Amino acid sequence: MSLIDRYLLRLAFWPMVGATGVTLIALLLERTLRLLDMLAASSDRFGFVAQLAVNLVPHYVGLTLPAAFFLALVVVVNRMNQSSEVDALLAAGVSLTRLAAPYLCLAAALTAVSLLVFGFLQPYSRYAYRAVLHTAQNAGWNGLVPAETILIPSKDLTVTTDAADPAGQRLERIFIRRIDEKGREEVTTASMAEIRRTADNANVRLELRNGQQLRFNAEGHPQVLRFDSFTMQLPMTGPAKLLRARGGDERELTLFELWNQANSNRSTLPKETLKGELYGRLARAFGLLLLPLLAVPLGMAAKRSGRAPGAIVGGLLLLAFHHMVQLGQGLAETGRVPASLAVGTPFLVFAAICFLVFFTSRKRPGETPIGLAMEHISAAIARMRPRKAAAGAPA
Repeated sequence: MSLIDRYLLRLAFWPMVGATGVTLIALLLERTLRLLDMLAASSDRFGFVAQLAVNLVPHYVGLTLPAAFFLALVVVVNRMNQSSEVDALLAAGVSLTRLAAPYLCLAAALTAVSLLVFGFLQPYSRYAYRAVLHTAQNAGWNGLVPAETILIPSKDLTVTTDAADPAGQRLERIFIRRIDEKGREEVTTASMAEIRRTADNANVRLELRNGQQLRFNAEGHPQVLRFDSFTMQLPMTGPAKLLRARGGDERELTLFELWNQANSNRSTLPKETLKGELYGRLARAFGLLLLPLLAVPLGMAAKRSGRAPGAIVGGLLLLAFHHMVQLGQGLAETGRVPASLAVGTPFLVFAAICFLVFFTSRKRPGETPIGLAMEHISAAIARMRPRKAAAGAPA
């Protein structure tokens, strides 16, 4: 690597890391708030949310890496352009292709990282996320009763309370309905109760005060028991386990598993669905190789107008590419369009735009079809303003 290569890569490194970190943290915080709201009734919600957030990292890395890489290149090239460093390099005989070469090498390295993330980390983390979420949503009773809630630890046990302390262990005006092993109903009410876990952590002991119990004897006759103090033991239920194994969804399969199942007759998933998922991941990963061809010319074209237009146009193109690939996967899943055509067309169109912008800018650096289109739009808006002003002026 030459001095210029090291200099260009060093300029792009920290903006890319900063953009990736900020975007990743923002997305995780937003998702964490939603998870906390979803699991608000669970006493161990913070533990579950922490596990879910960790398993979301590969998913959001795959989303943020292309956008952060593109934004970092636009910012760096624009900064060099504003300070006339690009002009000096071009005057010294450094072509636009040579200027983009280190960024193409960086894009190749990021493509390898994306293949690892899309192909292997995301399938396992997605399954782990679903397993933890399933466990959190189906977690059994842990011995705590929130205030003003109806708690159903199992189909044979229902517990409600009108008030509870912050720890959920001292209750007021409690109602318990239980079906015993013989199928007989038992209803217990009390003005106050305290909950204590047993030493084996498999049951809880309720110490009830000032209440009564309605139950039915063997002949089916009701009996009412009034008490000043009464102790009842109830079982705690453990969390349900994820019933199915990994691979029930095509997004839980690795690249090699997608390829093997798409070319075999033993898969329970449709072949076009598997191929659409496979081609979609490859398109997103190899799309990183095209970003320097788009970002470098747009960064150079922003000398007069600033970096915003280039970043906005490039961001819209990236967003459109991402959604078109998703649309192609959906069409492939329905069987209306072959997966190679549904996913390959957006990739080829995006590649054609990137190559067109880059090779057009090679002849006259800083001039791109996108920049010319933006200038024509700005000129048209500027021509319309005096007409509106003249039309609104008093006679």
